[in-house]
Formats: sequence, structure tokens, C-alpha cells
Amino acid sequence: METIDRKGGSSLWHQVGEILAAEIAAGTFVAGEKLPTEPELMQRFGVSRFTVRQALGHLEQRGLVRAEQGRGTFVHRGVLDYTLSKRTRFHKNLIEQGFEPGGELLVHEIIPASERIAAYLKLPVGALVIHRRGVMTADGIPAELGDSYYPAERFLDFDKARLQYQTISAALASYGVTDYERLSTEIEARMPTAEEARILRQPKSTPLLVTRKVDADADGVPITYSESIWPAERTTFNVDLR
Repeated sequence: METIDRKGGSSLWHQVGEILAAEIAAGTFVAGEKLPTEPELMQRFGVSRFTVRQALGHLEQRGLVRAEQGRGTFVHRGVLDYTLSKRTRFHKNLIEQGFEPGGELLVHEIIPASERIAAYLKLPVGALVIHRRGVMTADGIPAELGDSYYPAERFLDFDKARLQYQTISAALASYGVTDYERLSTEIEARMPTAEEARILRQPKSTPLLVTRKVDADADGVPITYSESIWPAERTTFNVDLR
């Protein structure tokens, strides 16, 4: 039986979940593999079925495992190998890896550009920009929480265009932007806020990857600036310099 701290400040189910999460990260359990049964985990950790179910439920919320009725709990192939290149496209990235892309719009508003946003978009400070915040998903699991900014004068009624077209690329094409390239991408890491951890279904103790990127049209004019956060335990970035 594996020893866990029964007198510490961390709950038993959390300790069990963190041990299993670490084993998944280390490759002890690989994508698609079935985890030990509930009775086996109960015996291994010396805990109740309720504790095991809490631990597995938390891992499922984080997107690390999936429960299949009558079959058991399996390691989710939840690590997204996301390619950053001149023509990075979210839907294309996911589809090529066999993920089903999805998302939910949380905010759509028109606001004055701050000094920082105006600098990235090469606009006057205070110029109106479209701000859209949304959660993008891979197989229903949150993969990215992003804030995007577009010049409002150039993309009038962009909310209606996004409802009409399935992808951002198609919506931009309706404004004559038939192709666009990545001008720059910045990457850093930080810890999440409680709200960010809730939306991305991850622990507050697990870091985020933060990207800031600018896309431009064929003439090199910026069309969007975005700031996105990604669960570090479920994301790797592959930088393609070709």
C-alpha cells in the first residue's frame, strides 16, 4: 500500500489525484491506457471508493483522463502539440492531430485601444478596437483562453461575420483579408488566477503558458493582436521557422 499523508493539510483525494497526474505526466500511464480499477486504487492508497472517485473526477475535469461507462477510466490524449509558424491556425492545428476543435465566446465589445494594444496594432491610442474573449477547446476540453483585438473601423460588424463563418480565417476573408501571417509571437509562463484556473479546469498550483501574437495582412498591416493562456501540463509549443 502506498503511503500518503493523512495528517497534512492536503485532502486525501487531492494527494491521490496529484500522484496519478504526476505518473501520467511521467509516462507511467500513456495516452489511451486504462488506469487501475477503483478497487485497485483503493487498495494501493488505502482509501475509500469515494476518495478514489473524487480524485478521478478531478483528473477528468483537468482533461487528463476520461471515464467510459462500463469500461473504466482512460488516460486522455490531452497534450496538444501546437505548432507556431507564419500561418498558425487553431482549427488546422487541432484537426491535424485528430482533435475536435470548438469554443465559446465570453465577451464581444468595442473599446478604446490602450497604449499597449494600440502599439501592437499600429493604431492611435484610443482608437476603437473590437475585443473578443473566448475559450477554445480540444475534444471539449479547454485548451486556450484568449483575448483578441481587431481594428473596429476595418472590421465592422465582425460579430455577425463570426456567426456566419465557422473559422476566423473565413470571417477575415469576407473583409478581403484572404491570407495573413504571424508577425511575432511572445511566450512566457506564469501562475493562473483562481478564475483562469476554473475556466481552464486546472489547479491553481499549475503554471500557464502565455502567448502574445500579432497577425498581419499581405501588406504587413496588423489585423489582430491576441493574448492567450494555455494549460502548461496539456500544451507543448512547436516553433516552425520555415
